[in-house]
Amino acid sequence: MSLSVLGDLNWLAVIVATIAYFALGALWYAEFAFGRAWQRSSGWDLNPPENAGAGIYAVPVATCFVATLATAMIAAASGTDNIMKGILLGLVVGVGVTLPVIFVTGTFDMTKPAPKTLSAISAGYHIVGLALAGAILGLWR
Repeated sequence: MSLSVLGDLNWLAVIVATIAYFALGALWYAEFAFGRAWQRSSGWDLNPPENAGAGIYAVPVATCFVATLATAMIAAASGTDNIMKGILLGLVVGVGVTLPVIFVTGTFDMTKPAPKTLSAISAGYHIVGLALAGAILGLWR
């Protein structure tokens, strides 16, 4: 694979997959889903500071874009060309890369009230988010 694969990507699919991945976070971390458990396990308040503004979401949307772009590049290089292959690719990237990284970080983060719970919630979000992104990328190949 080379960076020339960037020219072969369906950029609309990358943008839509990024938005879907990011939007999943709004549901995932909502109080009715994992929001309260995330809040307890992280020791954080779910409500951003009043003066934070929309800029507080710039880093999460940027990281969703980078992860989606990398998944799109792997999809192009591996010939992922349908929804099921896309879901599988997203699961492989999520379980194979994201899960271990988050759990290593969580294992050594003794500053959180429940680091393993926090890691499970965060890793779950990224695994499902990458599977969703992969589905969109595979569907729009």
